[in-house]
Amino acid sequence: MKEYKLQFEFIPEECWRGNLRSLLPPSEWDKLRKAAYARAGYKCSVCGAKGRLEAHERWSYDEKNAVQKLEAVVALCKNCHEVVHISRTQLVGRGDDAMEWFMRVNHCSQMEFHEALGKANEEYKRRNRIEGWTTDMSLICKIKEK
Repeated sequence: MKEYKLQFEFIPEECWRGNLRSLLPPSEWDKLRKAAYARAGYKCSVCGAKGRLEAHERWSYDEKNAVQKLEAVVALCKNCHEVVHISRTQLVGRGDDAMEWFMRVNHCSQMEFHEALGKANEEYKRRNRIEGWTTDMSLICKIKEK
């Protein structure tokens, strides 16, 4: 299976309430997101679009030890962010737009889009069978030290 520049990122349901925006004081979240925009040169870190940006948390998953680890906070344009969170995007009726954007950014076909989405869904299902996820946000401490 091909690796894509723009990918879907499904979070296990048990971890849904652990996003930084809801866990941190607003001033801390503001600093993190603005730092992400500056690191990206005020452009989307995936497609390079300029304009309004949104902060996105990138997580890794250690399935053996049930640990969700914060790896980065990155700057994304609205279109890329909608692809990353395709399930929500589909719920609000923008699924076709997200599919078109995925194909455009990744230079792929509709069939490849569906293959990638299927793979992401399988990963999501597998991770949802794991119980007792813990969250490692040690990256926040490293960022604050800088």
